[in-house]
Amino acid sequence: MTEQAVKIYDADNMVVGRMASKVAKAALLGDRVVILNAEKAIITGARRTVIEAYKEKFNIRTSYSPRRGPFHHRRPDKMIRRIIRGMLPWPTPRGKAAYKRVHVYIGVPEQYAETEKIVLEGSRYNSLVRRFITVGDLSHELGWRNPEVK
Repeated sequence: MTEQAVKIYDADNMVVGRMASKVAKAALLGDRVVILNAEKAIITGARRTVIEAYKEKFNIRTSYSPRRGPFHHRRPDKMIRRIIRGMLPWPTPRGKAAYKRVHVYIGVPEQYAETEKIVLEGSRYNSLVRRFITVGDLSHELGWRNPEVK
């Protein structure tokens, strides 16, 4: 399967799960996928509930050797990449090849600053009533220190 195109998604105000399903499908079809502004993506739910669920997940480890995993990421770009991995058929060579075609960035790198970005209007979060937390805020609550912020 040859690589067809590069799809660049802007994750600003997008619900992570909706965006990740579209990205996983594009990667499985052979497209290279780039996600920008990973820290601005949104996880729906009450802020406290989402943070507690992720903190509880951090306590899961092997009892005989914690160095063996499972490993849970705190960085926003790695968190989103892991969410996408969960939507791919990971054990198969096809799923692993698709995962290698996915690149996630915090902010916008210079090489993608002037390019056209895909905006999934169906994945945007427009509700002002419902609760949510951004991936960047969640990462900060879990202990991630952004090197760009001094």
